Amino acid sequence: MDKAEKTEKSKKAISAAQQNTYDRIYEMVRQIPIGKVATYGQIAELANLAGKARLVGYALYQIDPQTSDVPWHRVINAKGEISYSPLRRGGDYFQRSLLEQEGIEFDPVGKINLRQYRWQSH
Repeated sequence: MDKAEKTEKSKKAISAAQQNTYDRIYEMVRQIPIGKVATYGQIAELANLAGKARLVGYALYQIDPQTSDVPWHRVINAKGEISYSPLRRGGDYFQRSLLEQEGIEFDPVGKINLRQYRWQSH
Protein backbone atom coordinates (compact mmCIF):
# COMPACT_ATOMS: atom_id res chain seq x y z
CA MET A 1 0.00 0.00 0.00
CA ASP A 2 1.48 3.33 -1.04
CA LYS A 3 1.34 6.57 0.94
CA ALA A 4 -1.70 7.95 -0.94
CA GLU A 5 -3.67 4.75 -0.28
CA LYS A 6 -2.74 4.86 3.42
CA THR A 7 -3.83 8.50 3.63
CA GLU A 8 -7.18 7.72 1.97
CA LYS A 9 -7.75 4.73 4.26
CA SER A 10 -6.91 6.90 7.28
CA LYS A 11 -9.40 9.59 6.15
CA LYS A 12 -12.14 6.96 5.79
CA ALA A 13 -11.42 5.60 9.28
CA ILE A 14 -11.56 9.10 10.78
CA SER A 15 -14.74 9.83 8.90
CA ALA A 16 -16.34 6.58 10.11
CA ALA A 17 -15.29 7.29 13.70
CA GLN A 18 -16.61 10.84 13.46
CA GLN A 19 -19.91 9.56 12.06
CA ASN A 20 -20.22 7.07 14.92
CA THR A 21 -19.65 9.91 17.40
CA TYR A 22 -22.23 12.09 15.64
CA ASP A 23 -24.70 9.18 15.68
CA ARG A 24 -24.31 8.91 19.48
CA ILE A 25 -24.96 12.63 19.79
CA TYR A 26 -28.03 12.44 17.54
CA GLU A 27 -29.40 9.49 19.51
CA MET A 28 -29.21 11.52 22.73
CA VAL A 29 -30.82 14.58 21.14
CA ARG A 30 -33.69 12.45 19.80
CA GLN A 31 -34.60 11.63 23.41
CA ILE A 32 -35.30 15.24 24.40
CA PRO A 33 -39.09 15.52 24.65
CA ILE A 34 -41.22 18.28 23.18
CA GLY A 35 -41.23 21.32 25.43
CA LYS A 36 -37.84 20.56 26.99
CA VAL A 37 -34.27 21.60 26.20
CA ALA A 38 -30.80 20.26 26.93
CA THR A 39 -27.44 21.99 26.91
CA TYR A 40 -24.57 21.14 24.59
CA GLY A 41 -22.56 19.99 27.60
CA GLN A 42 -25.39 17.84 28.88
CA ILE A 43 -25.68 16.05 25.53
CA ALA A 44 -21.89 15.59 25.41
CA GLU A 45 -21.94 13.91 28.83
CA LEU A 46 -24.86 11.66 27.90
CA ALA A 47 -23.01 10.60 24.73
CA ASN A 48 -19.89 9.77 26.81
CA LEU A 49 -18.11 12.81 25.40
CA ALA A 50 -17.71 14.81 28.62
CA GLY A 51 -16.01 18.15 28.03
CA LYS A 52 -16.82 18.14 24.33
CA ALA A 53 -19.83 20.45 24.20
CA ARG A 54 -18.39 22.17 21.13
CA LEU A 55 -18.33 18.83 19.30
CA VAL A 56 -22.07 18.54 19.94
CA GLY A 57 -22.48 21.94 18.31
CA TYR A 58 -20.46 20.83 15.28
CA ALA A 59 -22.56 17.68 14.95
CA LEU A 60 -25.84 19.58 15.14
CA TYR A 61 -24.60 22.13 12.60
CA GLN A 62 -24.34 19.26 10.08
CA ILE A 63 -28.06 18.49 10.31
CA ASP A 64 -30.43 19.57 7.56
CA PRO A 65 -33.20 21.17 9.62
CA GLN A 66 -35.76 20.57 6.89
CA THR A 67 -35.29 16.80 6.57
CA SER A 68 -33.74 15.52 9.79
CA ASP A 69 -35.62 13.71 12.54
CA VAL A 70 -33.15 15.03 15.11
CA PRO A 71 -34.74 17.83 17.19
CA TRP A 72 -31.56 19.93 17.02
CA HIS A 73 -33.48 23.03 18.08
CA ARG A 74 -33.88 21.66 21.62
CA VAL A 75 -30.16 22.02 22.36
CA ILE A 76 -29.04 25.36 23.78
CA ASN A 77 -26.03 26.73 25.60
CA ALA A 78 -25.34 26.48 29.33
CA LYS A 79 -26.55 30.05 29.89
CA GLY A 80 -30.04 29.03 28.73
CA GLU A 81 -29.63 30.86 25.45
CA ILE A 82 -29.62 30.06 21.78
CA SER A 83 -26.06 30.32 20.48
CA TYR A 84 -26.43 32.95 17.78
CA SER A 85 -24.02 32.87 14.86
CA PRO A 86 -23.93 34.50 11.42
CA LEU A 87 -22.82 31.12 10.05
CA ARG A 88 -26.30 29.74 10.75
CA ARG A 89 -27.84 32.12 8.21
CA GLY A 90 -30.93 32.78 10.33
CA GLY A 91 -31.16 29.26 11.74
CA ASP A 92 -30.90 30.65 15.25
CA TYR A 93 -34.11 32.68 14.77
CA PHE A 94 -35.76 29.57 13.31
CA GLN A 95 -34.61 27.68 16.42
CA ARG A 96 -36.28 30.20 18.71
CA SER A 97 -39.48 29.98 16.68
CA LEU A 98 -39.53 26.18 16.94
CA LEU A 99 -38.96 26.29 20.69
CA GLU A 100 -41.73 28.86 21.16
CA GLN A 101 -44.09 26.64 19.13
CA GLU A 102 -43.38 23.90 21.70
CA GLY A 103 -44.40 26.21 24.54
CA ILE A 104 -40.94 27.19 25.71
CA GLU A 105 -40.83 30.77 26.92
CA PHE A 106 -37.95 33.22 26.69
CA ASP A 107 -37.41 36.04 29.16
CA PRO A 108 -37.01 39.63 27.90
CA VAL A 109 -33.27 39.16 27.32
CA GLY A 110 -33.73 35.91 25.38
CA LYS A 111 -32.99 33.32 28.06
CA ILE A 112 -34.82 30.10 28.79
CA ASN A 113 -35.39 29.14 32.43
CA LEU A 114 -33.33 25.94 32.68
CA ARG A 115 -34.90 25.04 36.02
CA GLN A 116 -38.26 24.88 34.29
CA TYR A 117 -37.41 23.58 30.83
CA ARG A 118 -34.23 21.51 31.18
CA TRP A 119 -34.71 17.86 30.29
CA GLN A 120 -33.72 15.46 33.02
CA SER A 121 -32.58 12.19 31.47
CA HIS A 122 -32.94 9.02 33.49
